Amino acid sequence: VLELLRGVQKGSDDRRRSLGHLRQALQNKETQQKFVRLEGSMRTLVGLFTSSLADVQMEAARCLHELSHSSDPAVAEACLPVTSYLLTYLSGHSIEFTELCLYTLGNLVVESEAVRKQLLPQGIIPVLASCIQSPHEAVLEGLGYVLSQLLQAKEAPTEIIPLVLDSVLPQHMLRLVCSGLKTGVGAAVEFAWCLHYMVCSQTATTALLSLGALPALTSLLLDLASEAPPDPSEGLELLVCPVLRCLSNLLAEETSCQGQIQDQRLLIALFLILQDFHQQHPFLVQECLWLLNNLTADGPFFCSALLSLDLLPALLQLLTFSQMASELVLTILCNVAAQGPAHCQHLHQQPALPLLLPTLALPDPGLVGQCLELLHLLFLHCPEAAADFVRQGGHQALEQHESSPELQERARALLDMVRQPLGPSTFGPSHATLSTSS
Repeated sequence: VLELLRGVQKGSDDRRRSLGHLRQALQNKETQQKFVRLEGSMRTLVGLFTSSLADVQMEAARCLHELSHSSDPAVAEACLPVTSYLLTYLSGHSIEFTELCLYTLGNLVVESEAVRKQLLPQGIIPVLASCIQSPHEAVLEGLGYVLSQLLQAKEAPTEIIPLVLDSVLPQHMLRLVCSGLKTGVGAAVEFAWCLHYMVCSQTATTALLSLGALPALTSLLLDLASEAPPDPSEGLELLVCPVLRCLSNLLAEETSCQGQIQDQRLLIALFLILQDFHQQHPFLVQECLWLLNNLTADGPFFCSALLSLDLLPALLQLLTFSQMASELVLTILCNVAAQGPAHCQHLHQQPALPLLLPTLALPDPGLVGQCLELLHLLFLHCPEAAADFVRQGGHQALEQHESSPELQERARALLDMVRQPLGPSTFGPSHATLSTSS
């Protein structure tokens, strides 16, 4: 490490080559730690980074980028003297150099709170707001990466998001996300996650709604569903996921949003995405179902649309997809059943009961509990469902849960209902919006 440092300090013609060797050496974790502990090492590297020689400056930037990959906070903090220069150089003319500075900043932001606290007063948010109007996709994608790292910081809700909301960043982020299919998916993906982190902070929902986030993201989801490629391995799922989460969390935060997006095409889009992506990208099934639940919770419009568009058979097929999918499907069915007799008649005619019986035999109390919730609503609003349930041997499935501490009360209540279909209800509310993970 000392020899490499001496090589870059000599000022000889092969300084660029010495920097190249240093960059390769800094890919090693131990070398990174030894380098920052050497007296004068960072001062020398910063001096070369601010050099007037473009090739030397680029190689020094690559060395700093290697250091920024370190997971050791001490290495990140050793880079503190370079942050102001990184910000200054974002207005440079070289796309490659600007991109390198952005990713270096993003990596440093992840690892060090000290770096974040230094960057805020240095004006990182205004600088990023200026950069976001760049016409270059590579620069925008790097900028999105920096911003997404900042917005995930623990202090983001109180110290970072207010600054972002006071800038032009939110409207440009929304614009870039919604134009991603035309201008480039990479930047759109990064900014979609940025919007997601802002919604999850519970401090930006009102501001984003006032910018038209809900109709804009809904329109984008319709486009994504209609333009899904024959081979869904082209990276489109990376944009679909944060868009679904943004919409789900906006609905969870602001239930009045449901009235703003009463468009049946949204349901069709969700089921097209499920159809196109579920095999190669099964994680999207959960995301789609989360949004479907939040649309149908206390939402008679989407509950009715689910039935009128004949989407119930496709939904019931997902009962056996995975444990989480099963629980969400059952929750959505509860939302539908809670709408009353007509909806329960429809569920009964599908038929849903034969698919529910195997669920009652599962060892998962959460799944079984949700299934019992659904049966309660069906029996309450559609007594013939209770009679059919008994004919199919359902009472025996209920009896096996009479001894379960978690389920016995609900199982006994249902047994009372099948014996006296109009008996009193002991169940609580069956539907609620769900927040997706941040």
